[in-house]
Formats: sequence, C-alpha cells, structure tokens
Amino acid sequence: MDLLNTLVDKGLRRDLPSREEALAVLATSDDELLDVVAAAGKVRRQWFGRRVKLNYLVNLKSGLCPEDCSYCSQRLGSTAGILKYTWLKPDEASQAAAAGVAGGAKRVCLVASGRGPTDRDVDRVGKTIEAIKEQNEGVEVCACLGLLSDGQAERLREAGADAYNHNLNTSEGTYGEITTTHTYQDRVDTVQKAHAAGLSACSGLIAGMGESDEDLVDVVYALRELGSDSVPVNFLIPFEGTPLAKEWNLTPQRCLRILAMVRFVCPDVEVRIAGGREVHLRSMQPLALHIANSIFLGDYLTSEGQAGQADLDMIADAGFEVEGAGTPTLPQHRADALAAARAGAEAGAEASGCGSHAEAGGGCGSRTEAEAGAGAGCGAHTGAGGGCGPCGGHAPQTEATETEPAEVPGARTDLVAVRRRGPGTELAPNA
Repeated sequence: MDLLNTLVDKGLRRDLPSREEALAVLATSDDELLDVVAAAGKVRRQWFGRRVKLNYLVNLKSGLCPEDCSYCSQRLGSTAGILKYTWLKPDEASQAAAAGVAGGAKRVCLVASGRGPTDRDVDRVGKTIEAIKEQNEGVEVCACLGLLSDGQAERLREAGADAYNHNLNTSEGTYGEITTTHTYQDRVDTVQKAHAAGLSACSGLIAGMGESDEDLVDVVYALRELGSDSVPVNFLIPFEGTPLAKEWNLTPQRCLRILAMVRFVCPDVEVRIAGGREVHLRSMQPLALHIANSIFLGDYLTSEGQAGQADLDMIADAGFEVEGAGTPTLPQHRADALAAARAGAEAGAEASGCGSHAEAGGGCGSRTEAEAGAGAGCGAHTGAGGGCGPCGGHAPQTEATETEPAEVPGARTDLVAVRRRGPGTELAPNA
C-alpha cells in the first residue's frame, strides 16, 4: 500500500504524518491488518529494536476519589466492587514494588486516586520513592498523583522521581463529555509543570469510550505536540457500576489499528500497551508487541492482568526480549533532550519552563518545527506509568448511569476481573 510505505518513510525520519494519513490507518480493513502491523513494526524496530520495557503499577491509594471521570472504577459514585484503602506506608509500597522489579520490571509507577496531592502527600510519596530506590538499585520511579500545584513536581524530582504520568485521555473537543470536574487544559498544565521540573513525561489516552476516529487522531496529535516521552494506550475496561459499563466498542483488530496509528504519529516514543490489553486484544497481544515497545507487568490499579509469567513467556515466544535496567529506553536524541531539560530545571534555567524538544533534539517524533510542520510544539515531557491514572476534581457529583450496550461481536465481558491481590490485601501481588 502506498499509504503504508509513506508512513514507514515518515516514521523512519520522525516526520509527522498528515491527519488524513492517520485517519486512513484507522479506516483500513481487516484484510489489510497484517500489512498495517508489519509497517508499524518497521518503525518500532528502527527506534527500539526488539526490546520490551516492563513497568509495574503500585496503587498507593485506591478508590475514595471525589472525581466524576466516567471511565474510572475509583470515581465517587462508582459501585464497582474494587478494593478501597487509604495511603500505603512507604515500606508496604516498597515491598509491592520489589515484587515487580523481581519479575523484570524496569520502572515502578506509583499511582494515587484523587484530584491531586497535598504538600503532605508529596512528602509521603517522596519517602516512598526513597524507600523503593534504596532497596532496588537502578529502578526508575514514575509518580501519577493527579493535578499538580506549583512546586510539587520539583519536590518529586528532588525526592528521586524520574517521571510523571498524567494522561490526556481523550480529545479536547469531547473531554467535557467524559469528565466535568476538571478541564482538558488542567491536564495539559500538569504535564507542562512536570516537564519544567525536569521530569520525563508520560501522557496517553483511553480508547473505546465511544469516541470517533477524529477524536483519537486529535488526542494523539496533542500528545505529540506536548512532547511526551511515553504514551500509554489504555483500552477501556467497562466496569459494572460506572457510566461506561456497557461501552464495548473494541475488537482486537481495532486495538491494533489504534496502536499502529499512535506509532506512526509518535514514532520514536515509548508506546505502552496499558490497561485493557488482556480484555480487548486477548490472543492477539503478541501482534501488538510488533507495534508497542512497552507493557505493564501483572495487575493494574483495580483490575487483574495476565499472570506475570505469562507476560514474560509471551514476550519470549514472540521473539522479543525484556529491556534490561542498564539499557536506555529512549533513542539517543530523545535521551539527550530529556537530559538537557533536566539539567536546565536543576539550574533554574528560564528556558525549561516550556522546553521545546525541537530545540533540544526532537519532540514526540518531531525533528524540528520547520521539518515536521505543525507537529513539533511546546514539548512537555513526563515519564511513564499510567494504567487508569488518577482522576481529579471536586465538583457536583453525578450518579453513575449505564449507557445502552454497544453491539460489538466477540466482546469478552467475562475477562473483566477486579484486583483482589497485591497492595491493599494480604495476598501476594501478581508479578
């Protein structure tokens, strides 16, 4: 296909595809699916070889959120039967993290529900980061705590955080249909605060909430413009007891096309298959590894994932290898840009407030603003982690209401399982 040849060429040069090309990927037929995967795989191998980065989630505080995010099992008003508990102690979180690291995880993602952290919460998380790094040499730590206030990102970096996750989730145009207690711009502002503090940026999306192809392209273009180093692609887990409980809009083929579109738009970033891969990709998960270079190991925040050993077997059987702790994840030009941003933040450089990756070595797949056209932008950069991610807000709450079921053949509702092990329980974690 001429389209795929063009997209491969652009991906190898880090050039921005046109919106029409991105939309065309989502519109390809099932007969063309393997061609799409193969084309995205060429771009993936150019920048990441056959490595797969493993990330491990630790839910520091589960449920109890005053937010109305329609997709979230932790929202106020959710009747999903999830675990609910307040902050884990630093040693408890460190023990949970150690299980993931022992299973091969290179990055630990610390997540807490809520609008955003208080200064006391930041101190608590800082002690947790220190405990994890003392016990696990070389591990990366990403924090995902919601909307940040001024100065909090700097304090997290000083405590040892490497990255900050805050997902955009969906397009700006439809954001208000999903969440009313904060705005799309609030999320953008938090990603930019994290970048200004020298943290690596992770910001991603949730697919399957009833969005259009145009919405998916819009949010991925926005993520490229923000300069996210890591883009988690979540597939909605329709928990009973949430407003989106009946939104079964995804097939394995649709998921693969979405991942391919993300890879073509953001060719040189860490594309992570995040929450919902077991539910929606199912037996086609190994194909997704030809597109994405990162996954979560074991369980998610409130749902069970595939057994950790099954993840490792899948990676090996598909001909990939687990990325070691000593191997840089990002291509050199992006690693250099991140190092420059971090050095600038530490020095208090004025330019680090809204650092353009175009100047420092390339934004989310862009070369320079002149070369990539509208693709390069105000490069915010936060690092990893982010299955569901915390939601944030306190505003008038709405009761969870169920939508009419979407008719998607082959939906496997039986695969949605609430997490009953690991943090917040007496059972060993799945790692």
